[in-house]
Amino acid sequence: MKLGEALAARAEATRRIEQLRARIVDNARYQEGEAPSENAADLLGEAEEACAELESLIRRINRTNSVTRLGDGTITDALARRDGLRLRHSVITDAADAAAGRRDRRGGARQLRSELMFLAALPVADLRAQADRIAREIRAVDVAIQRSNWEVDLLD
Repeated sequence: MKLGEALAARAEATRRIEQLRARIVDNARYQEGEAPSENAADLLGEAEEACAELESLIRRINRTNSVTRLGDGTITDALARRDGLRLRHSVITDAADAAAGRRDRRGGARQLRSELMFLAALPVADLRAQADRIAREIRAVDVAIQRSNWEVDLLD
């Protein structure tokens, strides 16, 4: 099984567990004189099995990511890099939006001469250019990760 297939299976297992959780909650109590539509205990058993399978899959994915070389490091290093870049991108984008007045309906404009004018404390154009550079880097790291996901075999 390729790493990419395991990642898809992990996502499917997570969805299945969430569906089972909802069904368990819906059937955990029922009104006297009526039967629940499903057996909550059976559903709980299914959820336990699905959780165990998910845990095993996550262990194998993490083991594979931590030993598989990608660029100067491992896939785990690349995932951490991508997460860090995404966080930096969101901070810089939020800063640029705030400086541009996107969070404030007034946007720096004033209706009367007596109203105070709001000025940007940060260079919006520079921040936007920096955010664009980081977004390109995120895409490059993500492409490398995705490529390796379909080239690398999942470890046991």
